[in-house]
Amino acid sequence: MKTLSITKPILFVCFLWAAVSCEEAVFSTAYENKAEDVFESLWTTVDENYAFFTAKDIDWDAAYAANKPRVQNGMRSDSLFDVLSDMLAILQDGHVNLQAGFDISRYWQWYLDYPANFDYDIIERNYLGDDYQITGPFYHRMIDSIGYIYYESFDKDVSGSVIDYLVSLYSRQGKDTVIVKGLIIDVRNNGGGKIKNAETIASRFTEERKKVQYWQYKDGPGHNDFSEPIARYLEPGGDYQYKAPVIVLTNRSCYSSTNFFAQIMKSLGKNILLMGDSTGGGGGLPISRELPNGWIYRFSSTITTTVAGENIEFGVAPDIKVDMKEADVQKGKDTILETALQLLKANYAQ
Repeated sequence: MKTLSITKPILFVCFLWAAVSCEEAVFSTAYENKAEDVFESLWTTVDENYAFFTAKDIDWDAAYAANKPRVQNGMRSDSLFDVLSDMLAILQDGHVNLQAGFDISRYWQWYLDYPANFDYDIIERNYLGDDYQITGPFYHRMIDSIGYIYYESFDKDVSGSVIDYLVSLYSRQGKDTVIVKGLIIDVRNNGGGKIKNAETIASRFTEERKKVQYWQYKDGPGHNDFSEPIARYLEPGGDYQYKAPVIVLTNRSCYSSTNFFAQIMKSLGKNILLMGDSTGGGGGLPISRELPNGWIYRFSSTITTTVAGENIEFGVAPDIKVDMKEADVQKGKDTILETALQLLKANYAQ
């Protein structure tokens, strides 16, 4: 059941949403397989199609001037790879990669310069224990009358029946139909994956069709050549929507589809809160291209904003900022999860 819709049928956008992952097909260029042509091909294609030059105040011409003198025909492949990787790093984008047979460039600073705010060993040993359930891609159990669900990757597919089971399980328990105190969805360290999985989960937390985002995609070679904003809607999914309070746990290692999920959930209303640290970002869907020498690279080509116009490329801020405390870690406690449990208990008591 499709749960996110747009206001008009635009084939480019529909294709991106229907893709198995957040990737477009690979296209080749007309340049020759020479180092200088490889450099020109990459720089020009990114120049005409990358989405965030203005938002990030990036001088791409300066990147050309600084790196072009480093390239000469006949240079070693690994040296050329280093030049191209250095230039792409200027984009400061985790969706930007260069892949050769011997290496993959990557930009990890969107999370490396921040507290980890997550330790799975603590979750497994002191909260999940040895009697938790594994349903599809989810690890989950009841903790003090509060549902806890951990989801480690949006690459792991979510079926409607699985999420319906979880929503029902943590709404009422057993034959007595006891209402639980709330639900915690933990997506910390979830680096993203398939947007359709974010849709499937989020659709169980709204009772009405709701506008949640706007999309713009590149439609010209200029740095500011974009389509008009296209509204995206979340439709209710399944036979039952969750009504009790929900807290989504996030940290800087939440990226791409997890970033989308956090923003969508945050937009759904007062019963849903984000807690922890800001997500790492990643608000543009990447497209892939092939260089004349066969290397593959990808970069962000769309912009996603909230209904209020905020660009989510730079992350989604939590409603309640909480960092892990070293003293808690030493005791085997997760500060962020403990704070969420306490808040839901206090809310229920009121």
